[in-house]
Amino acid sequence: MSHPQKSIWAKLIAPIVWIFRAPVRLWRWYKSLYQGAPWWKKLGIGFFSFIFFILFTCFAIQINLFWLFGRSPSLSSIMHPKNAAASEVYSSDGKLLGKFFSENRTPVPYDSIAPAFVHALISTEDERFYSHHGVDFVGAAGAMKDALRGHARGASTISQQLVKNMFRVRTEYSTGLLGYIPGVKILIMKLKEMIIATELEMFCTKNEILTMYANTVDFGSNAYGIKTAAKTYFNTTPAKLKTEEAAVLVGLLKATSAYNPKSNPRSALQRRNVVLHNMYTHGSLTQAEYNTLKDKPIELKFSVESAYDGNALYFRQAVAEEMKALTPDLDPYKDGLKIYTTVDSRMQRYAEEAVSEQMRNVQKNFEAHWGNQDPWVDEKNQPIPNFLQEKLKQTDAYKMLSARHPEDPGRVLEILNTPHPVKLFTYDGPIERVMSSVDSLRFMLHYMHAGFVAIEPQTGEVKAYVGDVDFNTWQHDNVSATHQPGSTFKLFVYATAIKMGWLPSDARLQDSYIRMNVTDENGKPSVWTPHNANGRFSGAKLSLRTAFAQSVNTIAVKLGQEVGISNVIKTAQDMGIKTELRDAPSLPLGASDVNLTDLVGAYASVANCGEHNSPYTIEKIEDSDGKVVYEHHRDVHTVLNPQEAYYMQALLNASVSDAGGTSQSLVSPSYIGQWYWNKSLDVGGKTGTSNSHADAWFVGVTPKLVGGAWVGGEYRQIHFRSGALGQGSRTALPIFGLFMRKVLSDRTLAPKYLAKYPVPEGINPADIAQHDEPVQRHEEPKDSLDDPDGPYKALEENANQEVNSDRSTEPSSDKPHSSQDVAEPSGNTPQQSAGPGTTHQENQGNKTPKQKTKAVPKRNKSDDVFN
Repeated sequence: MSHPQKSIWAKLIAPIVWIFRAPVRLWRWYKSLYQGAPWWKKLGIGFFSFIFFILFTCFAIQINLFWLFGRSPSLSSIMHPKNAAASEVYSSDGKLLGKFFSENRTPVPYDSIAPAFVHALISTEDERFYSHHGVDFVGAAGAMKDALRGHARGASTISQQLVKNMFRVRTEYSTGLLGYIPGVKILIMKLKEMIIATELEMFCTKNEILTMYANTVDFGSNAYGIKTAAKTYFNTTPAKLKTEEAAVLVGLLKATSAYNPKSNPRSALQRRNVVLHNMYTHGSLTQAEYNTLKDKPIELKFSVESAYDGNALYFRQAVAEEMKALTPDLDPYKDGLKIYTTVDSRMQRYAEEAVSEQMRNVQKNFEAHWGNQDPWVDEKNQPIPNFLQEKLKQTDAYKMLSARHPEDPGRVLEILNTPHPVKLFTYDGPIERVMSSVDSLRFMLHYMHAGFVAIEPQTGEVKAYVGDVDFNTWQHDNVSATHQPGSTFKLFVYATAIKMGWLPSDARLQDSYIRMNVTDENGKPSVWTPHNANGRFSGAKLSLRTAFAQSVNTIAVKLGQEVGISNVIKTAQDMGIKTELRDAPSLPLGASDVNLTDLVGAYASVANCGEHNSPYTIEKIEDSDGKVVYEHHRDVHTVLNPQEAYYMQALLNASVSDAGGTSQSLVSPSYIGQWYWNKSLDVGGKTGTSNSHADAWFVGVTPKLVGGAWVGGEYRQIHFRSGALGQGSRTALPIFGLFMRKVLSDRTLAPKYLAKYPVPEGINPADIAQHDEPVQRHEEPKDSLDDPDGPYKALEENANQEVNSDRSTEPSSDKPHSSQDVAEPSGNTPQQSAGPGTTHQENQGNKTPKQKTKAVPKRNKSDDVFN
């Protein structure tokens, strides 16, 4: 009697036993076919067995049977093959700015390839190309025969080479478990190439295969594909390749280094003549043509294209970053896209020229200012110990050497202090010097840096974008980086007041001494005493127009308390500021960091009559087939009504037009005076300088174009020690001035950008007049001194009280919020009384007699209280 459990197990394992015994049974059956069979039957069985074995092997490889062979390209990828291709970046005026690529490849159609290249390729690489179906069995047999004689040669067809290049069969696809057996791996790879080549020939015409091959193959020198190769070696196009040039390129395919005409001209010449002889042998050249061409030298016009070639390098970097957010599924370095951007190639060139011209002057002043001293100092202008050593530790060289010598820091410093040849940036071109890594770092830290961006306010299009003075030396982008904006942030304080009903002519706030109990970011209490740049207080009640034009800090701080810092933050955010803003009394003076694009975009809202268009850089993107895969749609919203925007335009214009205005030099003959004084252009602006002159800013505003510039050191501790040299009106403003002069001097651009603001209905000229006493108002502002979000208590001392002499060179002696803006000296204009070099101190109206004022009601917030 059988055991029930044993019977169950027998049934379970029976299928497995059958599977393992099946090959044995199959082999016995196959042997039985030969037993007693005549010779002709045995021969037929053997032939069909061989065919079956080949087909089964191909099938097994395709499906990766039992994981023995590794995966293969899918049928879809074979029917629609793709290769890494460079993406092209175009300006708004249709100019090619440059490319993104990991492999510099730009496909061209078959009709754009010179016939000489096709003939040279087939004659040399695959003479039976038009007669085989992916695998040349005749050629393979010949190669085997030559190998037996000791003359090894390749037998891969053009189709097989294409498979190897395009599908990366030997690198991106494994060879499965059998690949670990010596000698089997190469056999599997060859079989895969043969199978895929045959499939490729089933779905593609011969011309399509030739086109894919020409666009795919590596010609060396970072030249992938025929288009890039023709430009790299001969500065021509594929269609214009001469026969001898085509022969050089085909000759490279055997060994791109050994036959490179730049590094090995003799070998390249010999190889070229071999190709020419092949063309003659196969009838592509006559005897006379061959004799003529083989005696010609190689006329090389060699120029390797780099990803850093072309124009607008910082802008292209910004475009690549924006694409990550807009089209995360697309890779600009591989997908062969056409990226159409907003930048204008002419304006971009003018912007780069303006930055270079001005920064050359700034650098001369900076070097003369510091002499042989290192320019890194603290807020008291004292040298910072170990500053260079700390920055050295942040370099890649230090990190690499520290990883290599973890137990020997002395060795690391010894290597970094060893002189060696280095290439250094100068405004006259790169120079080569012999110095240590430490000294080269010191040399580069002595440079000042800049950023500039220009935006069309009506659209938000970025028309020019300069991230710094030289991309090949510094890849850090100062347009997208954040810095303290100084007085340029006052725009949002005044805009908030205007929205609450204040008028430019209102003169309700006094320029006088104030003290505030505040708390820092860590909650530590301290006393803050904001001062004007000249260390004086006029004692006068100044209109918003005068206070804004002259960048009076005390008025900005008091106005911030009147309207509420939280409201100022909301206004800034509505106008496009995306960085975090701290609710603190020092915010009106630029205590929180912003980036240049956001700031210029916010100012553009004023120029566009209160409508904010989010700045953008990409208009549309097309894939390699010409299909639009992304198109920009405007993001616009109202932040100011037309009257409010006009009042803000008046404030910005006053900075240029009024005596004591910090931006007066903008309309000098050196910049845009000729267009301003003939009444063909409205222009305004705002200067800004942060603590210790670390950040210098200027934002210039015209009805059709708004631009902003930042100037500063690589680190905040690197700066001018004097406001006369380091403030925004002296360093940043000229960049915008030079840029606008170039734009308006261009007859193709001037008609678009010469414009004046429209005057909305209901504007009373008296409301924007320059009054330094209160004017009769038609209505009170929405926030008054009695409002809990607006009032403050101030202990206002003598109206003309001077700060101590040690404060005279610093914007503030007490800086818990790290930003105290410097008011800018005005420039000279033909119709203003302020002469050349007139300072803010001289123009601020010291005729007002000394007086004391009453304290206003106390504000019930500990961090916003004047004591």
